[in-house]
Amino acid sequence: MSSQVEYRSAREAREHFKDILDAADEGRPATVTRDARRVAAVDADRLVHFLTSVRPSGAQAIPENDGWSIILPGLPVAADGATLDEAAAEMVDALRVYADEWADHLRLAPNHAEHWGLVQIVALSSDEQLRDWLLA
Repeated sequence: MSSQVEYRSAREAREHFKDILDAADEGRPATVTRDARRVAAVDADRLVHFLTSVRPSGAQAIPENDGWSIILPGLPVAADGATLDEAAAEMVDALRVYADEWADHLRLAPNHAEHWGLVQIVALSSDEQLRDWLLA
């Protein structure tokens, strides 16, 4: 049995969907080609771990007189809270809204298209994982 799972059509992939999921679960390459595009199936937890290790959040937590602000330079996302934990929770919510808007329409805008990795991190992470990534 080959260590790589590779299907040349969507029909073939549907017939072997369990094999694709098993390969992704085990960390083996699993791809499906459709027309001229190739798509990979990967374990979401492994992808999040990898993406967060190569893309630090860059979040800046700023203490203010009556609380905290968190900003992500280069992104139109910011959050405030009375405590750092509250600001981080607000930032998680703001990132989830941004990821939804990115998937809906912002991905088509040249100044947002490059945020694919961030959107994957947000979409595939738990709130706790996002908080830890933001405050690392």
